[in-house]
Amino acid sequence: MIPVLEIFGPTVQGEGAVIGRKTMFVRTAGCDYRCSWCDSAFTWDGSAKDAIRKMSPAEIYEELVATGGDTFDHVTISGGNPALLPHIGGLLELFKEKGITSALETQGSKYQPWFHDIDELTISPKPPSSGMNTDYDKLAHILNEVKGQSVSLKVVVFNEEDLAYAKQVHQGFLDVPFYLQVGNDQLDETDDGRLLTHLANKYEWLINLVMPDSDFKRVRVLPQLHTFVWGNKKGV
Repeated sequence: MIPVLEIFGPTVQGEGAVIGRKTMFVRTAGCDYRCSWCDSAFTWDGSAKDAIRKMSPAEIYEELVATGGDTFDHVTISGGNPALLPHIGGLLELFKEKGITSALETQGSKYQPWFHDIDELTISPKPPSSGMNTDYDKLAHILNEVKGQSVSLKVVVFNEEDLAYAKQVHQGFLDVPFYLQVGNDQLDETDDGRLLTHLANKYEWLINLVMPDSDFKRVRVLPQLHTFVWGNKKGV
């Protein structure tokens, strides 16, 4: 059984290599990290423990169809950190039977054999502003295991120290497609217009730092698309 907090969509993927992709979302509970700026802390801080449902792959698929009808053929598995859950493999097998492609983002702290069944895998190690530490040996092991798949690296950047960290990650794995994404440091802002202005300014700040840097030739610089459209709303 898989601990599920949210099933919603279809909506657009807001992050990483599949940004803009029409997708459904399955958000699982539990995480081995405690990032200071986590926008989904309810998946691990206990505040949503009563909302967790233990669901089988078949039950998850049935709810996806009940929610999205025949409007989708792609599902993003989110968290928390879904890589903690070995039973995700059964869900991916069912997706393949039904012609559904999948995406997953995880921080590179845990490996699961079912990573090989993910169609679009994003590894997003966490920078210094998160308060977490990266195990580079484990990160290298995971990237070696999934070599040849559609896999990319993504680092969220809040400050120049984070950007220096991102450069270190990128230079260590130059053969892996690399994405930089501006971080949302205003999680409590309820005025969408004010948040959009702030995030657009942060995005411009990141662009201006990356463009003249010769170590960042083969990178893509992204906003967090869903925050530009929906602000800090959940379930969109």
